[in-house]
Amino acid sequence: MTERPFRFGIVGTAIDLAGWTGLARRAEDAGYDVLLSPDPQPAGDPFTLLSAAAAVTTTLHMGTFVAVERFRNRELLAWQASSLHGFTGGRFELGLGSGRPDLEGHAAKLGVSYGTRAERVAHLADTLTYLREQPDRPPLLVAAGGPKALEVAARTADILALAWLPGTTEPEAKAVVDHFRRVCDRLDEIELSLNIMAVGDGPAPWLERFAGVTAEELVRRGAVTVLPGTHQEQADTLLRRRDEYGTSYITVNGSFVDEFAPVIELLKGR
Repeated sequence: MTERPFRFGIVGTAIDLAGWTGLARRAEDAGYDVLLSPDPQPAGDPFTLLSAAAAVTTTLHMGTFVAVERFRNRELLAWQASSLHGFTGGRFELGLGSGRPDLEGHAAKLGVSYGTRAERVAHLADTLTYLREQPDRPPLLVAAGGPKALEVAARTADILALAWLPGTTEPEAKAVVDHFRRVCDRLDEIELSLNIMAVGDGPAPWLERFAGVTAEELVRRGAVTVLPGTHQEQADTLLRRRDEYGTSYITVNGSFVDEFAPVIELLKGR
């Protein structure tokens, strides 16, 4: 579906500066293209943490994965994004989403109204339209899985991060991609991203805490969010999914930064 070469990102968290900058250096040395931060981070604001990562790397891009649009005034968001974009020499990528339901309490701490899912998606669409009009803006990644959010991404995204649930199977994933193809008239302009939650055949304790399911169970279900097998088998799976779904930008949970590195070696430049 796409001739785009692969890109690889690592989604990391940190509790202190040394751990975060150490991850950034490891990611760059291992051949990753992007270091990505969720929102919020255990240690605070992702934009602040990403600026620290930029200071200790030279080629590594960085981005939010994803910043919750309702947490920030859109003018402030545009200022933060353009500042990081310019200050890093174009190495920043702004990822935005409408946010999970369990983040309403954090929004209240920030003094902002969170709203319903429909309200958040509508507000996200307005903000993305505003951001696209800004001069010298960073690339815009939009996390979307539902029909309305996919339609927003079709109009506004430079990168679509397919927001699949942990147990999403290949037929379910294909249905989402097919819907996006139907509603998007500029497919050639948009990079599609697939997020991998667990790599290899070992346990993934963080996944059990986050999703309440083991990596082994997800493999049995045929979920697209896990990548079992040998490194060559993993590379072959990603090549097949790029052919079927068009997903050339692969992001991986930070727990597997070293485990996934041999797959990057197999696919870099392809």
